[in-house]
Amino acid sequence: MELDHLAVAGESLEAAKAHVEEALGVPLQMGGQHAMFGTHNYLLGLADGLYLEAIAIDPNATPQRSPCWFDLDRFSGAPRISNWICRCADMAKELAELPKGAGAPVALTRGDLRWDMAVPDDGILPYDNMFPALIEWHSAHPAPNLIQQGCQLKRLTISHPNVDQLQTQLPLVDDRVAYERGEAGFEATFDTPHGVRSLQ
Repeated sequence: MELDHLAVAGESLEAAKAHVEEALGVPLQMGGQHAMFGTHNYLLGLADGLYLEAIAIDPNATPQRSPCWFDLDRFSGAPRISNWICRCADMAKELAELPKGAGAPVALTRGDLRWDMAVPDDGILPYDNMFPALIEWHSAHPAPNLIQQGCQLKRLTISHPNVDQLQTQLPLVDDRVAYERGEAGFEATFDTPHGVRSLQ
């Protein structure tokens, strides 16, 4: 299991995009639509093969499946980091060893991209959505084709009242990922062309 990307959700895509651009001081590029869940996104390429997406429900789309991934059906309030996504090579094997509720594979496409995402039946990941969503790519990874804006993830901090239990259930080794006991939420810090910036 490896860190793949971060998702920043908003009540609208423009709100999520503006939140990221204001925090990091760099522009995002258009992503596309996800027909399965009726969502759309903007993207930011990061160093080290990572990326960030701003995502929201597309009001003009009719989803093919519900509830929505990333618990977007219940999302409200200010834009914020809503999820982190980790890639794996064998999703079925990984899910068998993870907590109940980590989801089941859903086949997704966007343009030339093909991947499976583990989505819970109710759309809500364990530990109040602080548990990572699993992704298994079946096409080339999108990060190398994204425009680089000089941003690199320094630290992703995951907070939750039961963070110790969450951490012990994750087969992830990544010095950039930190865990803190507290109210459920995320904070990420980045090196940017404007210095170190923080995003929540």
